[in-house]
Parts: sequence; C-alpha cells; structure tokens
Amino acid sequence: MNFRQSLFTRRELLERCGMGMGAVALTALLGESGSLNAATVDAAATNPMAPKQPPLPATAKRVLHLFMNGGPSHVDTFDPKPSLARYGGKAIPITLKTERRTGAAFPSPFEFKKFGKSGIEVSEIFSHVGEQVDDLCIIRSMCSDIPNHEPSLMMMNCGEVRQVRPSFGSWVTYGLGSENQNLPGFIVLCPDGLPTQGTQNWRSAFLPGAFQATQIDTRQTQIEKLIENIKHRYSSRAEQRHQLDLLAELNRGYQQRREEDTLLESRTQSFELAFRMQMEADEAFDLSKEPEHIRKMYGEGLQARQMLIARRLLERGVRFVQVWHGAGQPWDSHDDIRRNHGRLARECDQPISALLSDLKQRGMLVDTLVIWGGEFGRTPTVELPDVGANAGMVNGRDHNPYGFSMWIAGAGCRKGYVHGATDEFGFAAVENKVHVHDLHATLLRLLGFDHENFTYRYAGRDFRLTDVHGHVVKELLA
Repeated sequence: MNFRQSLFTRRELLERCGMGMGAVALTALLGESGSLNAATVDAAATNPMAPKQPPLPATAKRVLHLFMNGGPSHVDTFDPKPSLARYGGKAIPITLKTERRTGAAFPSPFEFKKFGKSGIEVSEIFSHVGEQVDDLCIIRSMCSDIPNHEPSLMMMNCGEVRQVRPSFGSWVTYGLGSENQNLPGFIVLCPDGLPTQGTQNWRSAFLPGAFQATQIDTRQTQIEKLIENIKHRYSSRAEQRHQLDLLAELNRGYQQRREEDTLLESRTQSFELAFRMQMEADEAFDLSKEPEHIRKMYGEGLQARQMLIARRLLERGVRFVQVWHGAGQPWDSHDDIRRNHGRLARECDQPISALLSDLKQRGMLVDTLVIWGGEFGRTPTVELPDVGANAGMVNGRDHNPYGFSMWIAGAGCRKGYVHGATDEFGFAAVENKVHVHDLHATLLRLLGFDHENFTYRYAGRDFRLTDVHGHVVKELLA
C-alpha cells in the first residue's frame, strides 16, 4: 500500500476513532460467547449469497410464490357464497368503501363442488387444483389495507404500502442465502415486461443489492432472449475469467479505501454471477430435457412453461422463485368475470396442479413452501357502469382488500384445512382474520425466523418485513 492509499479522509478518521474501540469490544464479547463463527463471517464477507442456517427449526427450505397479478375474485375461486345467489340483483346489508361504485349482489357464474377427502369446496374453474385440495391450506380470511393496486402490491410483496422496503424474497435470501451459486438466489418469472410498480415488487431496497431478484421475461423461449448477454460473443471463458479477476482486484482495492461499500460489493457479485450463469442457466431453462410425460402433465402454453421452469429452478437450489401471471394485471376483472376469470384459470389450473404433483412425487413439497394469491380480492357486488374501459358493463367486480382468499401448501403447512371466513356475502373477513403482516410472520416462521427478531439496521432503526405488526397464525402450521 502506498502513502496515498494509507491516508484517511476526515470523516473516515472520526469514524475509526469514535467507533473502532466499540467494534473491538463487541468482537471480543461475541467471540467469548461463541456467537461469532469465523467461517460464517468469512463466507458472508466474500459471498453474501452463501447458504446459511436459520436461527430456529425450519420446515421450509425454499419458496415458490404464484402471484395472480391484479386480484383474483375469491367468491369465484376458493370462497363459495350461496347468499349471493339468493340476493342476486338486490342490495346486500353490507356497505364498504370501494374504489369505484358498486351495486347489487353479483352471484358467481361458476359452480363450486367438494374435492378430496377433506370435502373443501373449490370453483369449477380450478378443478385441477381442487384435486390437490387435501394438500392445501386455504385462508379465506385474508385482509389488507387499501383498495388500489400500487399500495396493495407493495404490501403483499414488501410489507409496506408507501415507503421503500425490501421484498419478501429479498428478506428470505438475505437470511438464508442460496444453495446454487451459479444461479441467482431470487428469480422472478414475469412475462411481457414489468408489472405495476415495476422492480419495486422484488427490490432489495436498503438490503445489499445482491439480494434483489433477477427478472426473467418468460414470454421469450430462446436463452439469449430470456437472459440478456448470457453468452459472450467475442471472448473465450478463459479471457473472461482474466478480465473478471482484474476487475475484482481493482474493486477490492477501492472497497478497502471505502469501508467495504455494499453497492460496489453487489456489483462485483453480479459480474461473478453473470459469469457463472453461463455454465448453468442454459441447462436450467431448457425444457426439452424434461421427459415427454412430464411436459404433457403440465400442459401447453406460457403458464405451463413458467411452472415447469419454476420447478427446475427450485430443484437446482434457487431459494425463492416468484411466478407472475402476466405483467398487465390480468386478474383485474372489472368486467366480464365469466369470460376473463374463466380464461385465466384455464391458463394456469392444470400447470399449478401439475406443479404440486411434481413437487410431491420428487419429495420436494415437504420442504418447499408454495403460496398462491394476488394483492387483494374482488367485491361480491357488481361494479356499476362508468366511463372508461368497462362503460356499459354490469358483469364485473371492483377491488376488495377487506376479505379475500389465498392458499399455501407444503413445508409444514396444515393440509386439507380452511382457515377463517368472510361474511355471508364475501365482502369482509369476519372470522380469524389474517392480515398480510400475519401471513408474512407465519411464512417466516416456517422458514426458521422469528419475524420480530429478523431485522436489518438502516438509518438508525431496526427494520423488519412485518414492520411493527403481525403475529404467527399457528393454526396454519401442521
């Protein structure tokens, strides 16, 4: 190190003098208590995505989040409401503030029937998923805060409707790392571009950038279009390795002079990951390697391809995979529920059922946490005609954060169980309410974390996914 490199700025000198002895004392105390594991510290310092053990016993090792973008209607999917048929075309005795004007009760155009040994009722449009109902834990009493897509997406994905916060997937990879160092630990399969709020749905925010998701546009089928620049056109692997080694050496020197800047570390890690992905990504996304009977089980179409890709990524050690049903809020059926929800369910019903069966037969469902749902539900009352795209329509539903359905499966979730209930019309959760914060707290517990103690210090405060709310819903656990 030359003389110039050894010089401190005034701020660096004050930081080292003011906090250096505290750091020395803390290191000594942690060492005496056995809390400081040198191998763990070294691994975390050199590779933030190194696999880690959670502090509590865990039943889930990986997460698959099936995100029905736009808000599926619970009263047309997993929450049957016979009262809507009796009140069809009439006012119901429940009035809640909605984003748009709604009118009388709107009976579901779909039939519900009982499935499995548990006899849980599921809509006909999810008959394939219904065949898996004995492995599902259906929550019919979900609730959120605001009937708008933007804040509701942020609440479901990041646990906060306004402020910049890390996403659920970022928290999970921050806590557990990844089991495959040649693929990103957090991957989002989202076709046709970015959804509402864009990359904020899977951001790392104030967590190190290494924990932000990598988004894949699954509308593409060629590996070069799925992942940009996956193959280097002009340099051999040996030449690329030499270039990266030189870049890493330059970055390390800069980092040492800048107190191990996390943004620079994240960029360095991204270069390394991009290099390693050239070896494995091509194979992971190549569905032609799957046996014909497996591809046939998943069916045809984009959603089938997404579900099969998701399974292959989980199988290869990716920690968190989020699968979006389109970027343009496809489940946002303000009009023509029968046609729109029917079409959307046909696209994903068989693939989701196949995915659950596939995970189960491979022994992966026992430690894979599967989540299904959107950012909110839809009103049991019809959305009234208004200016705009649904002018003249009287066959759709508005947004509803007061009560909706989600389901979870695998990894220690209670099987063949329905939790909570909405009122007789499906407008609001009234029995055993589960707020999004409660859901996050419960999912973190399955992954081996106490949501109140799983924190990250930023700007002088300890932040957590559940903010200052949430409790573990023990009834959802096996």
